[in-house]
Amino acid sequence: MPGTPAGRLPDMRAIGQDVLGGPEVLKVVEVPRPEPGFAEVLVRVHAAAVNPTDYWHRATGGLAGRPIRLGWDVSGVVEAVGPGVTLHAPGDAVFGMPWQPRPAGAYAEYLASPARHLTRKPASLSHVEAAGLPMVALTAWQALVDTAAVRPGQRVLVHAAAGGVGHVAVQIAKVLGAEVIGTASGAKHAFVKGVGADEVIDYTTVDFTAAVRDVDVVVDTIGGEYGPRSLRVLKPGGLVVSLASPAEAALTGPAREAGKRAAFMVVEADQAGMREVAALAESGRLRVTIDRTLPLEQAARAHELGERGHTTGKIVLTL
Repeated sequence: MPGTPAGRLPDMRAIGQDVLGGPEVLKVVEVPRPEPGFAEVLVRVHAAAVNPTDYWHRATGGLAGRPIRLGWDVSGVVEAVGPGVTLHAPGDAVFGMPWQPRPAGAYAEYLASPARHLTRKPASLSHVEAAGLPMVALTAWQALVDTAAVRPGQRVLVHAAAGGVGHVAVQIAKVLGAEVIGTASGAKHAFVKGVGADEVIDYTTVDFTAAVRDVDVVVDTIGGEYGPRSLRVLKPGGLVVSLASPAEAALTGPAREAGKRAAFMVVEADQAGMREVAALAESGRLRVTIDRTLPLEQAARAHELGERGHTTGKIVLTL
């Protein structure tokens, strides 16, 4: 950048916040462009997706307890590589969920990431589609494959099946050979069936505990009362995988007493999982629905829309 002092990295645009609070605290800031360290790559960001964990961190400070640079889902092109990187080269199109659960700062023009937190972007996916996949797909993959070890013929119940994680979990469960039941409002039943659900329950008019039974695995993306209620629909030995908040870990004791199981799971950066996700997307067996795209400068608007809870699929910021 012309006029940049010697020894100082050029600035880049990013989304930052000085205080915790609502979407209005988000603003465009100028910060130094990162430099890739050992085993890291510098990515020129083309798209970054918005996730519920972003809202939580913006409002509460999350695990750090203070404002951080938001964003984990990223798709872009490798600009430079740090010492020791052999997996990627400048010019490679990559996507992933770097650093999670540590801050990544993907709402920015550039991002420095461990090389092995990213994988090659399938050529069949746009950067917007690729950015929408990592967090929701890794969450679903780690819940259904790594945690629940879902097998063909099992019955899987996915709560909020039209949401970001939900609609991807439905697809992955079907790939694994499961019979899939989803909960969603009536207006979204066609969408949920369209991504593969065998049955959809309208949670606004029907108590799912009265409508379904003998479930092997429940994926709970909502939390609160949904965890304890979900125990009631499990068969003996069945598992509730809770994704909503650390408070869901308290479900472990009641589940054990009922002869069932419960696990609270936090998604982690995972290149092996990302390769599986990329292969499914490339084969056409996994797709992410993009609710809308907005430019980086409208991150606050993206948060406003996302927190209303009426989106279908993902909101993605573009650069």
